[in-house]
Amino acid sequence: MSNSTPSTANGNDSKKFKGDRSPCGPSRVLHVRKIPIEVSEAEVVSLGVPFGKVTNLLMLKGKNQAFIEMASEEAAITMVNYYTTATPHLRNQPVFIQYSNHRELKTDNLPNQGRAQAALQAVNAVHSGNMTLSGSASTSDGALMPGQSPVLRIIVENLFYPVSLEVLHQIFSKFGTVLKIITFTKNNQFQALLQYADPMNAHHAKVTLDGQNIYNACCTLRVEFSKLTSLNVKYNNDKSRDFTRLDLPSGDGQPTLDPAMTAAFGCCSFPGAPGIISSPYPGAAGFAPAIGFPQAAGLSMQSMPGALGPLTIPTSVAGRMAIHGMAPAAVHSVLLVSNLNPDSISPHGLFILFGVYGDVHRVKILFNKKENALIQMADATQAQLAMSHLNGQRLHGKVIRVTISKHQTVQLPREGQEDQGLTKDFSGSPLHRFKKPGSKNFQNIFPPSATLHLSNIPPSITDDILKDSFASTGYTVKAFKFFQKDRKMALIQLGSVEEAIQALIDLHNHDLGENHHLRVSFSKSTI
Repeated sequence: MSNSTPSTANGNDSKKFKGDRSPCGPSRVLHVRKIPIEVSEAEVVSLGVPFGKVTNLLMLKGKNQAFIEMASEEAAITMVNYYTTATPHLRNQPVFIQYSNHRELKTDNLPNQGRAQAALQAVNAVHSGNMTLSGSASTSDGALMPGQSPVLRIIVENLFYPVSLEVLHQIFSKFGTVLKIITFTKNNQFQALLQYADPMNAHHAKVTLDGQNIYNACCTLRVEFSKLTSLNVKYNNDKSRDFTRLDLPSGDGQPTLDPAMTAAFGCCSFPGAPGIISSPYPGAAGFAPAIGFPQAAGLSMQSMPGALGPLTIPTSVAGRMAIHGMAPAAVHSVLLVSNLNPDSISPHGLFILFGVYGDVHRVKILFNKKENALIQMADATQAQLAMSHLNGQRLHGKVIRVTISKHQTVQLPREGQEDQGLTKDFSGSPLHRFKKPGSKNFQNIFPPSATLHLSNIPPSITDDILKDSFASTGYTVKAFKFFQKDRKMALIQLGSVEEAIQALIDLHNHDLGENHHLRVSFSKSTI
């Protein structure tokens, strides 16, 4: 869209927009601020679609702002209430939504509205069901087709550790906007009903999470579509939550399912049995033991297939991981890595490994305790991501431990201070993977695995040359294949996850000639 978009709406001059910063009464027109410049019209419209039909859009690209008009004031109120508790993100950047003092958008006579209208039609069509998911299998709880219900029924088996509503929200939010959750106990099993804004989100979450473990070797998720198409939540408490309604009472001691929903399952007993759902690790400050939460489901321990990895269980409001990657101020961007192999580790090696999950700015191996290091990431979200995926992995023969440090920055040595090269500043490194806003690398973050994804391969490089690059460095190459559609990329399978971690450190940025340096990351696929 051209940057010549008008800076007026409804004939008012742009000074009027500044008035939108002060709190306005509810309006079906919403003002969106701090939109990244590369964001499309469809992406802005998609913020509103979960809450109702979006009837108009005005983009002000030069001001990084937009106005969204909802079909009803009720839909706008629901949307503002939801995004008050869960800051929305576009291209990994937070954006801010509030009521506008415009009552409607009149854009008929404005230039450059063609793309906005096309985006409105396309996005509304997808969500009104004119475009459906491919696939025709029926679900296990009836004749529903995949994607037709936005409500999932979740059963947690092998419940050795408490699983709370917040834990479920944290896991399932990775696949889309979660509107409502109800937890209950039936047949001595902890279960939940969870409603997404969009049936497509429910489909992706079911496909990805069904059969995964929340914690290593226990708390297995069984996920299926529910017969219900929406949930009616009466109370906001630790058993049920409507994230679109902040005004609901806590209803202490009241059943969380209404009679109509109870009928959908037959008899349900409600939580009350001690120990099934209690505040995990009461009294512990900050984070609970053995923590780390993956941003998307995946294996994090080679010995525990299917595990979501050791999960972060925040135990206080201050320590609670905020929704959609917004990290609270209490969580810093510096990691403490312990149980390193002091004979093998280097700042560069840690920079490459942790750089898979975020941009590493500084690394300090502690002078008097070389099995410990401090790593400063670009932000708290990336620190959490690196901790999630790397805590408990084997590096140079030792199982490393990754936690959030109390330090807010890594100090560089003073001039003349003896350091032995143990502290390095990588803030200007060209090897950062996530510098560009909206980089595709954000979508390709996976847990360590024995299969590596290789890219930036020049045409002259054969599979034998690549396999030799790994084998000659001492790695066991079990399988290799180029991508059929793009020979610039390939997969290589090594002997173990530990080998793959070490190989990534050694061969990422390896010079292949012809001005090409090999890019290495962990793959979600196997050969």
